[in-house]
Amino acid sequence: MKEEKKLGLMSLILMIFTSVYGFNNIPRSYYLMGYAAIPWFVIAGILFFIPFAFMVAEFGSAFRKETGGMYSWMCKSVGPKYAFIGTFMWYTSYVLWMVNVSSGIWVPVSNVIFGEDNTATWSLFGSHFLSGSRLLGLMAVIFFIVITYFDSKGIDKISTVTSVGGTAVLTINILVVVGSIVMIIARGGQLQQPFAGLESLKTPLNVAYQGNPIMILSFIVYALFAYGGIEAVGGLVDKTENPKKNFPKGIVTAAMVIVVGYALLIMLVGSFTNYSEILGSDNITLGNVSYVIMSNFAAEIGAAFGATEATQVALAHGFARVYALIMLLALMGAMFTLVYSPLKQLIDGTEKELWPGKMGEIAEDGMPKNAMWIQCAIVCVMVLLVSFGGDTMQQFFLILTAMVNVGMTVPYMFISFAFPKFKKMKDVDRSFVVYKSQTSANIWGYVVTLTLLFANAFAIIQPALDGDYKTTFWSLSGPVIFGLVAWAIYTRYEKRVASGKIAAKDSVENADSAKDVAAQAE
Repeated sequence: MKEEKKLGLMSLILMIFTSVYGFNNIPRSYYLMGYAAIPWFVIAGILFFIPFAFMVAEFGSAFRKETGGMYSWMCKSVGPKYAFIGTFMWYTSYVLWMVNVSSGIWVPVSNVIFGEDNTATWSLFGSHFLSGSRLLGLMAVIFFIVITYFDSKGIDKISTVTSVGGTAVLTINILVVVGSIVMIIARGGQLQQPFAGLESLKTPLNVAYQGNPIMILSFIVYALFAYGGIEAVGGLVDKTENPKKNFPKGIVTAAMVIVVGYALLIMLVGSFTNYSEILGSDNITLGNVSYVIMSNFAAEIGAAFGATEATQVALAHGFARVYALIMLLALMGAMFTLVYSPLKQLIDGTEKELWPGKMGEIAEDGMPKNAMWIQCAIVCVMVLLVSFGGDTMQQFFLILTAMVNVGMTVPYMFISFAFPKFKKMKDVDRSFVVYKSQTSANIWGYVVTLTLLFANAFAIIQPALDGDYKTTFWSLSGPVIFGLVAWAIYTRYEKRVASGKIAAKDSVENADSAKDVAAQAE
């Protein structure tokens, strides 16, 4: 049998980097805070990213023979109900992502066609009622039904566009770094947005954040979200050469590269983007700010080399189209994959009887078709509720982004909170250990959990303090509703087992081994 090739240190760093780093986080962070976003990325890296990555690595190493991933970790450490609720909330964070992308995908479409985002002016048959966010909501519903239809037929080959988009996004990063440095040199070291040292790192450029400590603290959720995806790192421990030495080194190096990468790119965005001139208008949203900044990047390159105003406009529109096409390919590829992948993982890892009706059935082609159509209905209803309930395009994208940021970071609390209990377990393979004592596991487990808890609490409460109850309601509603749904599904399953309507697993012989029920369902 051929021995599996192990990952070297550099390969491991690259894998962690590609799993975590997201270019879109940079223009959005600059729009929300300017240079003042940088310290929060460093704080989130220290209090969340590095310690959480080590926890995931220990979990992944100890349970490397389990197929359930994060479900198995929590099931064996705490119990099946806790694990199911945590994993279900992780899955539903992708549902919120689908709601966001289905509505937001029309921004790159507009940029590809028109060279700019004019979705706010779109209307159906000139109707004021079916315009702006409402029209985008209807278009998102149609788009998502079409995606679900093709995916339910087993046509997942379109996801190969993800690799094309991923390579192109990497090219964009290199282009921005090189282009910005060239512009800084061409301008004799002058930045379009002046940098005043500590004052710039302390004071947000966004007027809404100035003098508002709760709003500034709520920004940490954006920084935490930017480090999302590290749960995928858990399975890499045993695929790494000399893991005891290389894995901690790989995580720390990758973390530093990512933190420095985010900080550097935010600085470079300021080198070609004057905040009040470019981002001061009301038509800038979290949905289109990346395209506005990248259009400006192309125009500023032209200006640095003495191009005429007409040439600068042409460059801006042309580059907006290229960047939008890249993002469109990446989003489409991700959407085709994520419509079925997290759902399939959740249903495959649990018992068929746990799910109501025929939801737990997997078709012959491996697709959970019934569950996919239920998912489709939920996404469509949420899109329509948010789009017809929003007042402006800016509010619409703010609500969607807040929902995704909160929804995707809350499930991490379940993993970090389970870590001290995992550390107490006996008869577990501890071949890879970072936290040497129970005390260190307790401290960091609770530090990460509290960081996530407080960041999400500030992010949820802050809009309400400013009178924006709608954003607060939707940010909170996702995790609460889905958490209650998960609890209800598992409680129903427990009652059915207790009443004898369905049989518990044969391997479950006593209450202590009940923790293994769902983990052994594979």
